[in-house]
Amino acid sequence: MSARIDLFGCPVDALTMAESLARIEEIIEHGDPQQHMAVNANKVVEMDRDSELREIVRGSAIINADGAAVVYASRFLGTPVPERVTGVDLFVALMELAASKGYRPYLLGARPEVVQAVVTQYSGGENPVEFAGFRDGYFPESEDESVAREIGETGADMLFVAIPTPRKEKFLGRYRDVMGVPFLMGVGGTFDVVAGKVSRAPGIFRDNGLEWLWRLIQEPKKMWRRNVYGSTTFVLRVLRARYFGYRLPEG
Repeated sequence: MSARIDLFGCPVDALTMAESLARIEEIIEHGDPQQHMAVNANKVVEMDRDSELREIVRGSAIINADGAAVVYASRFLGTPVPERVTGVDLFVALMELAASKGYRPYLLGARPEVVQAVVTQYSGGENPVEFAGFRDGYFPESEDESVAREIGETGADMLFVAIPTPRKEKFLGRYRDVMGVPFLMGVGGTFDVVAGKVSRAPGIFRDNGLEWLWRLIQEPKKMWRRNVYGSTTFVLRVLRARYFGYRLPEG
């Protein structure tokens, strides 16, 4: 496994997409529950003020640089990661892995018609995925434990959770052992993209690290705080780390 870098207190694995997939396959084959983490600028900012989120991120078995800002920051600070490993791309690749290896994923999150559309998309064709189960993400936090126990009873090999940050990270961190699923991953808005409810940024935006701008144009009310406040705060943190030795809190 490639080295884990330290981005002023946020660990990030220096992994390519291919290396990430190989590592995830090892995790699934080993069988012990392990959490995947995708970090972007907004999540690093949230870690600054949320001690539980910091602990969960730092305890994750694999931590990918999902956001372009994280990749650029790693280079600016002299500890570069090789590339972005976006949640959408990784999810699609893992569905292909599930089909080829016979892994049974469970999908949790998004609206009922959206998660159903994702399941339908991957359940057909020449290489169908056998899903352990699925359900939407519209349930109160008071039901988190019961939902987790239901998932655990399915015997799933992979769990993908599409609910907002930091709830999804905390759900996975708190109930990882209750569910007993070998590979657990938060996927944010991935189900909406895969189901065609939200269009993904064109290649020119993705290639230049401007996927955030495309999402801001599409969903300004939902994304303005994350992409304006979060990104600006992240840039200031990176500059402080470079010139004044700033680090995220340890506790």
